[in-house]
Amino acid sequence: MGTDGARALLERAATLTLQTGNLLNWGCLRKKCPATPGEEVRDCIQKTLTEWSSKIGQDLNQQNFSSLDQTLHRSEMQLTWCLCSFSSACSALGVAQLDSVIIAPAPVEDGTSLSLEYLQPYWQELENLVQNKKIVAIGTSDLDKTLLEQLYLWAQVKPSSNQVNLASCCVMPPDLTAFAKQFDIQLLTHNDPKELLCEASFQEVLQESIQNTKAHEWIPLWLLRYSVIVKSRGIIKSKGYIMQAKRNAS
Repeated sequence: MGTDGARALLERAATLTLQTGNLLNWGCLRKKCPATPGEEVRDCIQKTLTEWSSKIGQDLNQQNFSSLDQTLHRSEMQLTWCLCSFSSACSALGVAQLDSVIIAPAPVEDGTSLSLEYLQPYWQELENLVQNKKIVAIGTSDLDKTLLEQLYLWAQVKPSSNQVNLASCCVMPPDLTAFAKQFDIQLLTHNDPKELLCEASFQEVLQESIQNTKAHEWIPLWLLRYSVIVKSRGIIKSKGYIMQAKRNAS
C-alpha cells in the first residue's frame, strides 16, 4: 500500500497524532545536527511521516516507533514536558508522573498582548494535574514581570520557573530577576522561535512526506516536546516530540 495507503487513511481520518519516539536513536538526525529547533521539529515530523507511510500494509508491530525506554527505574529519571498549544495528553508518554511541565502558549494576534485571562484556563488544567499528582512542578515561558506577577498572585499552584528567550534579551530584565528571586521562581533560557511549527510549515511537511495528499485540510493543534534526564548524571536518556493535528474537510 505504502504512500497510497497512507493518503487514503488521512482522507478518512479526523485527527492525526504523531509520536517521533526517541530521537537519540535516530542516527540520521545526530549526523545532520539541525541548526534550529524549528528545523529539528520539521525534520522529525517529516521522517516519522515518511517512515509511517512506507510501512502501511506491513505488520504494525514491526514499526519502530517505541515510547520511552523503561530500562531505568522511575526514581532515577527526570521527565520534562514543554507544550506549545496546550493539550491534556498527560498519559501519552506512558508514565505515571512528570517532574516538570512548561507551557508555551501559541502566539497571539499582532497588535495584542498575552493576558492573564488567556493563560487562566490552561493553567487551571495544569493545576488539576498537579493536584492529582500527575505533575510535580509547572512553569511558564516568555512571561514578562507584569504577567508573571499577575499569574503568581492569582494561581493556586505557583509557577516554579519561567523561560526567557535569548533572542529577545541578552541580559535578564532586572525587574523580572528581582521578582523571580523574591518568590523563588527559577529563570531559565531557551532559543526556540515564537512558534515551533506553524500551520503552513506543517502542511508543507505533510505534502512532502505523503505526496498528493490534501495537506491544506490539516491544522496542527498542539506540539509537545519531552526529555528524560538521568538525575544523578544529568544525561539525556530520551527526547522526542508528540503532536496532534485535525482535518478540516471542506
